[in-house]
Amino acid sequence: MAIRVLLVDDQPLLRTGFRMILEAEQDLAVVGEAGDGLQALDQVRALQPDVVLMDIRMPRMDGVEATRQITGPGRDGPAKVLVLTTFDLDEYVVEALRAGASGFLLKDAPANELVQAIRVVAAGEAMLAPSITRRLLDKYATHLPSGEEPVPDALHTLTDREVEVLKLVARGLSNAEIAADLFVSETTVKTHVGHVLTKLGLRDRVQAAVYAYESGLVRPGAQ
Repeated sequence: MAIRVLLVDDQPLLRTGFRMILEAEQDLAVVGEAGDGLQALDQVRALQPDVVLMDIRMPRMDGVEATRQITGPGRDGPAKVLVLTTFDLDEYVVEALRAGASGFLLKDAPANELVQAIRVVAAGEAMLAPSITRRLLDKYATHLPSGEEPVPDALHTLTDREVEVLKLVARGLSNAEIAADLFVSETTVKTHVGHVLTKLGLRDRVQAAVYAYESGLVRPGAQ
């Protein structure tokens, strides 16, 4: 079955461009469009998309609040949110990730990256591009813990290996890269990631990365 996509952006021209790109793919179907967050909520309820391609800055309701309502408790469907951001890294992207977005993509990304990002998010994975993630978190380092705060109790439920894996996830490494770094199998890494998400009550790798920075486990700029 085709992945059902809802386009949310206040610029009609951009929505038209995205639609043309996505409808050229046999496994993707654009089921609707919205020009602001309030319209997006109505469309999600009516159309039940699999993935919402969400702009951040829009009139009436921005993408952060719309994301929070789409993915939060009591949500109307299983829709995943993929946030669109500008090249200069919109300051609201971190808030969108905290609100429940499954990842973010640059608006000027190549068409093949947009298509692949939607497929990844629809499959339940997180779209966490290492270079963008590090730049984003480094940019907003002043809003994150200094590393001197007490470690959250929840982190003590993790094994030493799970802590290692969480740190590498936060730095944007894929399962294959983590496996190579720790000299273990990719299957083992997937198991560790699953345990981390379960123990910390997190939904996906994006939330895990944000948690690692917010808790002070990983600091921007650290190697």
